[in-house]
Amino acid sequence: MSQRINIVGAGLAGCEAAYQVAKRGVQVNLYECKPVAMSPAHHLETFAELVCSNSLRADNIENASGLLKHEMRKLDSLIMRAADACAVPAGGALAVDRNKFTEYVTNEIKNNPNITVINEMVDTIPEDGSTWIIASGPLTMGELPEYIKGLIGDDSLYFYDAAAPIVDADSIDMDIVYCADRYGKGDGDYLNCPMSKDEYEAFRNALLEAEQVELHSFENMIHFEGCMPIEALAKRGEDTMRFGPLKPVGLTNPRTGREDYACVQLRKENKAGTMYNLVGFQTNLKWPEQKRVFGMIPGLKDAAYLRYGVMHRNTFIKSPGKLDATYRLKADKNIYFAGQITGVEGYIESTSSGLVAGINAAREVLGQEPVVFPATTVIGALAHHASDYAGKDFQPMKANFGIVDTEQFPKVRRQSKMERYQLIAQNSLDIIQQIATE
Repeated sequence: MSQRINIVGAGLAGCEAAYQVAKRGVQVNLYECKPVAMSPAHHLETFAELVCSNSLRADNIENASGLLKHEMRKLDSLIMRAADACAVPAGGALAVDRNKFTEYVTNEIKNNPNITVINEMVDTIPEDGSTWIIASGPLTMGELPEYIKGLIGDDSLYFYDAAAPIVDADSIDMDIVYCADRYGKGDGDYLNCPMSKDEYEAFRNALLEAEQVELHSFENMIHFEGCMPIEALAKRGEDTMRFGPLKPVGLTNPRTGREDYACVQLRKENKAGTMYNLVGFQTNLKWPEQKRVFGMIPGLKDAAYLRYGVMHRNTFIKSPGKLDATYRLKADKNIYFAGQITGVEGYIESTSSGLVAGINAAREVLGQEPVVFPATTVIGALAHHASDYAGKDFQPMKANFGIVDTEQFPKVRRQSKMERYQLIAQNSLDIIQQIATE
């Protein structure tokens, strides 16, 4: 087997993967289509371009996103080193000077003697036994999406990220909601938020007036009939939502013995029941508006959001069953994926998948055993979510403690959430340190 790894895409995930491979003495061909072809969202010719925000979110270990950053620092992440070098004041968050950040990463990649940058589009992967990491991003272009479809199956590649919000189970007011499945069919996987007529009408009016995210021109086709934003349903008529995702039919409120005027259902997002999805609530509302308007739903006044609802252009794989926990394709052991195309969401989450894929692709060509990060770490939890998620509808996921395996840290009476997260974080960092040392 050739000791050279080919990587498609010089975004954050691709650059991280290239660095992790190169530092292990393996040669890299890094294929980047810029400046030959530019995606609709990109404007610079440099690598690891941040197109949405200069904020990489929280940096404290009591936050899953912050803990992920600390884990990656221990594993010598290029992207984290660049972010720290280019940081700007942002309170408890890690924000960067975007231009300096992309220049830093580009210089590191171009000056690495083990990395060869090739500026051209990749449409197919040759069947010659070589190892590839596909990190082509959420706007994968050219003929590559069709090639990927052929690798994984037509029904496993999505072109839009239409996802409802996910809330922390601990933040739901259980004195208001009740557990029941429609018509009594099921195993108690749903919580129900009952609405009176006045509550429903106030909620609908708030939806109609709420601020929405302005979509890019290449996202205009997103409103297909089977996946309408909740605010679009509200505009269609007074009762449209009541005959759709808010229908109360088949649900008897145990506190009143009758059906409510309307009902919002929350569905378990994981087996542990630590996360709940607002069924049918894919939305284009701005995140502060989601918190404000959805807070009007009975039982969700103080809801903590693990993920806000989104509807935007985002090519990603239905990864469970297709990829393993090293982001390697089960059907072709020579191909790895990295970045948002794997079903993780966020700059640092994408980088973490590139780090895992890069480490393991290098170990594979060097004849070494793979490193599977445990789900007790955030790096591992993201990889296991992408590979093993058993829920009904797989959607891209940001780092959050809801996906981390915390069974060895049961909730203790009088223990604050921060204290519990500190214990989880310290355990995770100890594990990562041991892996890094080995």
